[in-house]
Amino acid sequence: MAAYVPVGSEPGSLDLLDGLLHRTPQVLVPVAREPGPLHWAEYTGRGSLRAAPYGLLEPSGPVLDPESVTRCSLVFVPALAVDYRGVRLGRGAGFYDRTLDLVEPGVPIVAIVRDGELVEKLPEEPHDRRSTHALTPDGGLVELTGE
Repeated sequence: MAAYVPVGSEPGSLDLLDGLLHRTPQVLVPVAREPGPLHWAEYTGRGSLRAAPYGLLEPSGPVLDPESVTRCSLVFVPALAVDYRGVRLGRGAGFYDRTLDLVEPGVPIVAIVRDGELVEKLPEEPHDRRSTHALTPDGGLVELTGE
């Protein structure tokens, strides 16, 4: 499973990561370096996190290659907003756009957003990879139409 360590005002929590850790043998979280697909590291608990570039937190363990995400059966991604078609608005650096192309077809991609950030329609670029679901505090897991 792949997820992310929320920072600042991003939705999500370390409690979610800890919960995932109890339900799956491995939770990968991003390691952002040069622009391109994200690298990954195994999340083993809060105590393993350290400060990283871009104001992020990442595990202190070994850094895994971007293709590690191909072994994941579920991918959680941060978003500023997501629409009902699955179009996700990120922070604009393109790390996730480059990474999600590596995710195997059929693997759920779940954008974690606040309730007001699940919107009718966002602009879409040709390189965008759509989310299949949105997870919101009040709405729970919402399957997105893809249309």
